[in-house]
Amino acid sequence: MRAAEQNGPLVRVGRRYRFSASHRLHSGLLSAERNREVYGKCNNPFGHGHDYVMEIVLAGRVDAASGRLVPLDLLDAFVQRVWLGQVDRRNLNLDLPEFAALVPTTENLAAVAARRLGEAWPHWFGALPVRLEKVRIHETRNNIFEVLVPQAEPGEQESHEVIVESRREGA
Repeated sequence: MRAAEQNGPLVRVGRRYRFSASHRLHSGLLSAERNREVYGKCNNPFGHGHDYVMEIVLAGRVDAASGRLVPLDLLDAFVQRVWLGQVDRRNLNLDLPEFAALVPTTENLAAVAARRLGEAWPHWFGALPVRLEKVRIHETRNNIFEVLVPQAEPGEQESHEVIVESRREGA
């Protein structure tokens, strides 16, 4: 890469994806009564569904030849293969192994999405000077959950910081 390309401005690109999934918010660590208090109607034994909107944000330097951070068709194929194909029209409690031990709140859903996408990122885009920066999931018009995807040094464990924006709305 030429010096001019390395020193170009940092650019962020956001891309939006939609998926539908159902879940039941219920913790085995809480009593039935406490689950109802904590999760309200989201503790319905039959579950409930959402039409989620997931945004991912990439950061990097624009390729001088293409004028882009990444080929968007490749990015779409990546998100479909690593995430959407696993969650769209699925029951999160039953179909995602992470939720055998986690309550499938959207906070946890965003963290799982960020982890899965972050772990797969180097295999798809490792040769490009672009990184996955964050994952944001809109559960409802008012409930938005964002996870920053830190870049771990080789051999280090990655951590995911969850940021919650909520304007208090039911499921």
